[in-house]
Amino acid sequence: MTPSILIIYTGGTIGMKHDPQSGALVPFNFQQIAEEVPELKKFGYHLDTLSFSPLIDSSDITPDFWVKLALTIEEHYLLYDGFVVLIGTDTMAYTASALSFMLNDLEKPVIFTGSQLPIGVLRTDGKENFISAVEIAAAKRTDGYPQVPEVSIFFENQLFRGNRTTKHHADQFHAFSSPNFSPLAEAGIHIKYHNHIIRYPNVWGKPLEIETRLCCDLVIIKLFPGIQEKSVRGMLEIPGLRAVVLETFGSGNAPTQPWLIRTLQQAVEQGIIIYNVTQCQAGSVAMETYATGISLKRTGVVSGYDITTESAVAKIILLTGQYCDNKTITKLLNTNLRGEISI
Repeated sequence: MTPSILIIYTGGTIGMKHDPQSGALVPFNFQQIAEEVPELKKFGYHLDTLSFSPLIDSSDITPDFWVKLALTIEEHYLLYDGFVVLIGTDTMAYTASALSFMLNDLEKPVIFTGSQLPIGVLRTDGKENFISAVEIAAAKRTDGYPQVPEVSIFFENQLFRGNRTTKHHADQFHAFSSPNFSPLAEAGIHIKYHNHIIRYPNVWGKPLEIETRLCCDLVIIKLFPGIQEKSVRGMLEIPGLRAVVLETFGSGNAPTQPWLIRTLQQAVEQGIIIYNVTQCQAGSVAMETYATGISLKRTGVVSGYDITTESAVAKIILLTGQYCDNKTITKLLNTNLRGEISI
């Protein structure tokens, strides 16, 4: 049976080309994608395109956009074997993380990709990223089930789990990395799939359900030497604040100054969830290792283990949107829901 793939273009560099008159980069009509990437015809797949209107720069993406994208996938879910989402790179890791939590019982590939150079530029990385993403979205196992039924990001020859990925370079083709989790697949002469780490359903055939209840009452506090009490208090006293992603040093450590520990403890006692995420590119929070981490644990700070900041933000937005009870939220923050943490 011929694979059927829906290509969803939301905006971003990949869908740009030079206007022949002005020379400016402008979006092209994505219904004419076969003209820009004629190589797609060689697959023999059934490819449909859908463009968001208006198109959106990834820097302008909000959780409302995540809901719109999830609803779009839900609307077309039964009609296609897989989905390729073309999107700007700046917040791609946030969006891929969010969709991984919003799409419950996902059994089909949802692959995000984009490019550092427009697809209409001679040296673009967009064509290779796009072509490989489409091939992976159509790939089947020998038993006929999808090869990668996850939300993922394909970029520069590697397929990463979406909620394990971060953008680490602003102007290189190798723009994304997954420091704490190996690629799901690697594209060389052939595409090599690492089946042992791909998440497959325990039971196939469940209907897709999406979660659209979101809550954005959170802040990120990045610790640094010399951080002031007034700054921390100012953020923790924001009316209606539900949660904090606390970016700490090393394996989850923070200054032991009494004012900081006292302020964090007061926030926890007032019902604010504080989620401890390391500032390091790789490694994990282990609050039991050093005295500074132990102090945080005693205040009620929750360990984020090896979660990325992008995934931590998305997970909190989803969980605080679904639940009012902090005990439930804390339990789920410490639960590996979509392969986002290594526990």
